[in-house]
Amino acid sequence: MKIAVMGVGAMGSIYAALLADAGHEVWAVDTWANHVDAINANGLRVEGASGDRTVETLRATGQIADVGPCDLCLIATKASGVGPAAQEAAKVIGPDALVLTIQNGLGAGERIAQHIPAENVLLGVADGFGASMKGPGHAHHNAMKLIRIGEINGGLTDRLRQVEAVWQGAGFNAKAFENITQLIWEKFLCNVTFSAPCTTFNQTVGELMSTPDHWQIALGAMSEAYEIARAKDVPLSFDDPIAYVSQFGGGMPNARPSMLLDHMAGRASELDAINGIVPVMGRELGIPTPINDTLAAILRQREAAFGAS
Repeated sequence: MKIAVMGVGAMGSIYAALLADAGHEVWAVDTWANHVDAINANGLRVEGASGDRTVETLRATGQIADVGPCDLCLIATKASGVGPAAQEAAKVIGPDALVLTIQNGLGAGERIAQHIPAENVLLGVADGFGASMKGPGHAHHNAMKLIRIGEINGGLTDRLRQVEAVWQGAGFNAKAFENITQLIWEKFLCNVTFSAPCTTFNQTVGELMSTPDHWQIALGAMSEAYEIARAKDVPLSFDDPIAYVSQFGGGMPNARPSMLLDHMAGRASELDAINGIVPVMGRELGIPTPINDTLAAILRQREAAFGAS
C-alpha cells in the first residue's frame, strides 16, 4: 500500500516508521526541514515500546505534491493543521485515496470533509500512546496501547477492515469500530478533564487529581462537555462520567497532557479543539460553559505571549 503521512512529529513519525518497516511505500511529509533531511540521509529512528529500530525505506519531503496519488493519506498534524493538510492533499492524492486522521478533540473529520468527500474519510483515536521527538530523525514512544479506527459515517466496511489489517500488520494494536463517534467523544471528555486544567495549574494528572480545588475545576469542565454530549444524544458506554474520567486519570498519574507539554515548550496547543470548542458548542445549544470559557481565556492569553516572545 502507498501511504502518505502528513505531519511526522512524534506520533506521525512512529506511524510512518512502523508502516514503512512492514513493507509499505511510505512518504513522510513535514515542514520541519531538518527532520526531512535527517530521514532522507540516515533513516528514521524510533525507540520505545516497540523496540529500537532505524527505518531507511522511508521517503521524506516537505511537499505533498512530491508524493502523487496514494492509497491512504494519514493526517497526523496538530488539530489546527488538519484543514490545511486536507486542502493540500486533495490536489494530489487522487479521488480513490482514503484519508485517516487520528486526533485529540473534536472537529477533525468536518475540517477534512470541507476539502475531501466525506465518504473517503476515516477517523481514529489513540489510547495510551505517549510520544516525543528526541531530535531530527529520532522519535520515542512510551506506550502504544490501542489505535481505534472507524468510518466517519459509521459501519464496519471491507475497506475499514483492510486498513485495520494494515495497522495490525505493522505491529500496532489496532481495532476497527462500528461507531467511532462514540469513542471520540469518550476520549474527548477525558481530554477536557485533564488538558486545560493540568496546563493551567502546571500539574501532572496525578497532581491535579490530588489537589481538591483543582480537581473540582477539572470535573466541572468535564461536566459542561458531558451536558453537551447528552444534548447531542451522543451514545456513551457509561452512566457515571466522573467515575469514567477518574479511572482514566488514575491509570496514568505521572502523565502530562500534550497541551501542557506544548506550553512547557512555548508553543501553541490544540486548545481550540479541546476545552476551547466546548464554549462554541455550548453557545449553539444554549448550555452555559463558564469553566471552559475561563480556562480557554487563560490559556489563549499565554499562547499569545508565546507568539510575542
